[in-house]
Amino acid sequence: MGLIERYELLSDAGQVAVIGAGLWALAAVFALMEWRRTRRRKRDLARLEAIGWVPWTGLFMLAALLGAGCLAMSLPVVLRG
Repeated sequence: MGLIERYELLSDAGQVAVIGAGLWALAAVFALMEWRRTRRRKRDLARLEAIGWVPWTGLFMLAALLGAGCLAMSLPVVLRG
């Protein structure tokens, strides 16, 4: 049985919990990218223009809050069994 079939067999609360956990994992990646960006010592404007700019903190907050909301909604049903 594949991952998609196993996901389809979960309850609604289980599916929401998986989505929430995935959003938290994505938030961790965003936090890592923000940490890498702030660790750089050189603030060369030409280099920044060449590589672009991504609001990692805002993306982190969005993913973390949505993930926490999904987990909070699914927690009572998942704990009940």
